[in-house]
Amino acid sequence: MHPNEESKEVTKSLNFIESIIEEDIRNNKNESRVHTRFPPEPNGYLHIGHAKSICLNFGLAKNYNGLCNLRFDDTNPTKEEEEYVNSIIEDIKWLGFDWEDRLYYASDYFDQLYDWAEKLIRDGNAYVDDQTAEEIGDQRGAPTRPGTESPFRDRDPEASLELFRRMKNGEFEDGSRVVRAKIDMASPNMHMRDPVIYRIMHTPHDRTGDKWCIYPMYDFAHGQSDYMEGITHSICTLEFEIHRPLYDWFLDKLIETEYRPRQIEFARLNLSYTVMSKRKLLELVKEKHVTGWDDPRMPTVSGLRRRGYTPESIRNFADRIGVAKRDNVIDVALLEHSIREDLNKKAPRVMGVLDPLRVVITNFPEGKTEELEAINNPEDESAGTRMIPLSREIYIERDDFMEDPPRKFFRLAPDREVRLRYAYIIKCEEVIKDGDGNILELRCTYDVDTKSGGPAAGRKVKGTIHWVSAEHALPAEIRLYDRLFINENPDVAEEGKDFKSNLNPDSLEVNMGFVEPSLADALPGSRIQFERRGYFCVDSKDSAAGKLVFNRTVALRDSWSKMLKK
Repeated sequence: MHPNEESKEVTKSLNFIESIIEEDIRNNKNESRVHTRFPPEPNGYLHIGHAKSICLNFGLAKNYNGLCNLRFDDTNPTKEEEEYVNSIIEDIKWLGFDWEDRLYYASDYFDQLYDWAEKLIRDGNAYVDDQTAEEIGDQRGAPTRPGTESPFRDRDPEASLELFRRMKNGEFEDGSRVVRAKIDMASPNMHMRDPVIYRIMHTPHDRTGDKWCIYPMYDFAHGQSDYMEGITHSICTLEFEIHRPLYDWFLDKLIETEYRPRQIEFARLNLSYTVMSKRKLLELVKEKHVTGWDDPRMPTVSGLRRRGYTPESIRNFADRIGVAKRDNVIDVALLEHSIREDLNKKAPRVMGVLDPLRVVITNFPEGKTEELEAINNPEDESAGTRMIPLSREIYIERDDFMEDPPRKFFRLAPDREVRLRYAYIIKCEEVIKDGDGNILELRCTYDVDTKSGGPAAGRKVKGTIHWVSAEHALPAEIRLYDRLFINENPDVAEEGKDFKSNLNPDSLEVNMGFVEPSLADALPGSRIQFERRGYFCVDSKDSAAGKLVFNRTVALRDSWSKMLKK
């Protein structure tokens, strides 16, 4: 550097959440601690939107030498299942994050939350309402007009307290009474119009059994759970922005310490050609439009994992899209680019034929097998090479041959030559058909002097195709997955129809093909690139010894946009 030039330090610009955190640290707020949490409801499997939130919360904690908790919001036992708890734990660990010993449940705090609800009632800040949910809903009004106060709003605190204790003791039926915070029925924020904080539900809880028949609402449990865990920055998606005044109101009425958790909202992930509603994803599962939560077409973390996505690709995707204050839609092609980018560096290259057409090399000696050296990954020299067998009969892709090809078709055709990858140049001499005119096999000859890497390999042809030896190839089921929906915004449907009318009827194509013998011992979850065909992984559920099943993770190129243009 010239002595007169000033060195410039290149730093990554802060997102708005990081700016807030750094300001809090400078002001020594909460002793400059950074403590976040990820609080999923155990009522479904995590999807790519949750993955973004996981990366954000755990990432912030790591970057600021803080802590991040995992807390299950298990306040509604009618929708929660242990299966969902286990899947969430597995997904977060797979993504590469660790909450150490800080695994919590909202149900851990039921006793304290109950005591706080009693305090609100005693202080005149809450009351028991005997109305039905429908009556309460009708009285809430609209954003443009105030609500109507409940006839029970001024009930004596001692009377409300007695009723609340009787609710706890199981004396009333579901829906017959609720506890409501007493705030402001004329507030322009509908969430401040005396929201319900407790309801009666005679449903056993997975963790507390039959101890409770009343359960707190999320808005009541949220901030108080954050407080009890020492959370400093409660990162939520944008739909909770309007809930923030209620979050702060509860803390102000219940907490006397200087410490306060701070709720910050960011835009949730909206992905093109994808639905992100757990309710809608559950609908797809229950109605068997997919094979389960981990169907490789699903945007769930388990579905992406089974499809062959890597934790690194998802973390890189989350980092690439960043954190926004306002909603926008991210093109799913960016997610696909992230996995291509990652697998290009690490996935070994192999050969597999999805739609096989038999080729007989007539001048190749019968019974002979020739071993050819193939590169495992041109992006990684340390990956080395492997040997692949060539015999008299091979399989090629059916679409690598045309009887009457167009001008720019550089693959195999009658009296034309192509190079077999890592092998020789072959020439098509004869096409064998059945009585209906369907092509059964090709008869070809090979030029023995054109072995790849050999002294006469310099003879040029315009096309190179992949292949497998028919004698040595392993049969395999090869599943070609495509996008689950045909419309960029699946939630928009024709009048009288719902989002399922946008399902892609061609989202799964199953091929019975052949792969090279090096894949005989491929483990479930192994990721590879079938040359010229895309990135694939060994299916973690259905593949077994003697029954290879491969899922396509992503094509080598984005053909979707080209197809739409046509």
